[in-house]
Amino acid sequence: MSETFKITAEQKGQRIDKLLGALQEDWSRNQIQIFIDGGHLLVNDEKVKRTYKLKENDVITVTPPEPEPLELLAEDLNLEIVYEDEDVLVVNKPKGMVVHPAPGHTTGTLVNGLMHQVRDLSGINGVMRPGIVHRIDKDTSGLLMVAKNDLAHESLVQQLVDKTVTRRYTALVHGHIPHDKGTIDAPIGRDKKDRQKMGIVDGGKHAVTHFQVMGRFGIDYTLVQCRLETGRTHQIRVHMNYINYPLVGDPKYGPKKTMDIGGQALHAGVLGFIHPRTKEYLEFQAPLPAEFEALLAELSANYEK
Repeated sequence: MSETFKITAEQKGQRIDKLLGALQEDWSRNQIQIFIDGGHLLVNDEKVKRTYKLKENDVITVTPPEPEPLELLAEDLNLEIVYEDEDVLVVNKPKGMVVHPAPGHTTGTLVNGLMHQVRDLSGINGVMRPGIVHRIDKDTSGLLMVAKNDLAHESLVQQLVDKTVTRRYTALVHGHIPHDKGTIDAPIGRDKKDRQKMGIVDGGKHAVTHFQVMGRFGIDYTLVQCRLETGRTHQIRVHMNYINYPLVGDPKYGPKKTMDIGGQALHAGVLGFIHPRTKEYLEFQAPLPAEFEALLAELSANYEK
């Protein structure tokens, strides 16, 4: 399906790749360059270079290429399924596992494991994301709800839209948070300087994170529980960095000098939702991974001295 953009007087003079990146945050800079080089992006029905500077009333037409079909393999990944019935399941995703396949990464994902262990998965999100209702980052561990049929999928997605799903995360951050709780209300969108990151940007999507301090380790670290009111990409990581308490181990948003623990110290420990069929509220908890517990124990020992 094609998308069309008409350039206004305020937008003229900008490079086409930079402007499109701002207009369509779902497209990375690399994707836009592929569109341009492959002739999938035309200006006034003509092919242009990446450096083309736009003129007022230029018409950009983008027709993304059809994705190459990928064959998904069912793999025995020994997933920890916390709950399962005929409609939904809750799985405890380990740190380091990608949720669904993508070009260049088609094995070892949560979806590959679900295809081996689960008989039915909803098809609303297509063959690449069967059953997937929401995601957590590769290096974030914890609970995810999965739909086993389309009726359940629609119900769970609507609950996310209505902000009625309970999602609480445990995070270890740099710095000493002096107050016991707080709320971060700041819009999140694609970072204008680095398309691989998200950031607090004007015109970004509404994003709210509530946090409560669970423990402190001197002036260096604070353990917090974060409750998501919205679910934007990298929300907790971006929000905590925005208030100058970045997550420990975060390679993208954390400080250069942080612990090398294979990714951010973030765990989706509590998940609650209304069952699509029974209308009963269900809530599940997953304990911190052993390595996260060990890190906290080490900090406790060090800061008690």
